[in-house]
Amino acid sequence: MDFIDANIQAYSEAHSSPESSLLQKINRETYASVMAPRMLSGHLQGRFLAMVSKMIQPSNILEIGTYTGYSALCLAEGLKPGGKLVTIDINEELEGRVRSYINKAGHDTSIEYHVGDAAAIIPRLDLLFNLVWIDADKVNYSNYFDLVIGKVETGGFILADNVLWSGKVLEQAPDKDASAIQAFNKKVMDDARVENVLLPLRDGIMVMRKI
Repeated sequence: MDFIDANIQAYSEAHSSPESSLLQKINRETYASVMAPRMLSGHLQGRFLAMVSKMIQPSNILEIGTYTGYSALCLAEGLKPGGKLVTIDINEELEGRVRSYINKAGHDTSIEYHVGDAAAIIPRLDLLFNLVWIDADKVNYSNYFDLVIGKVETGGFILADNVLWSGKVLEQAPDKDASAIQAFNKKVMDDARVENVLLPLRDGIMVMRKI
């Protein structure tokens, strides 16, 4: 993710609304004690997710890839009163940490946290979503898209993270993850059910609107 100029990143963060004290705490603690802390959405991307959620004011949000809960709390900022955010992650070792953060944020009733295989859990969800955030294993991005597209309302949004994969999507012989992202980006472009724009924010965010 270091292909964005560090000074531009810092300037952008300095001119964006600050994180809450809890989000700052999650940021610090993730970098101090959790493996692969670069997976955290962080300040700039977190404020973008919160802004999108507040613009949409969703009743139901689906997040695929909870990690330490930072992005879930950002997305939850825009939930309508009585709304629900369903978040799924396969890493059971982080469950206690994530549930603690959710409780501290006062979202113990509005965030439904599942630990397990998203591909098995998503088909069992009996909800129509206004907003979906995909930020999990890259090789399954296309599968996740197929699983959620029928559960998104017309006019609803799907966002996917890491769609530039540190610029490796430009390579002719990419690694397995970059190859999967290339296939996903092409799949989205070829799907008449959505209109889309790829934003070069952080590691790339694909924004899709279901038509």
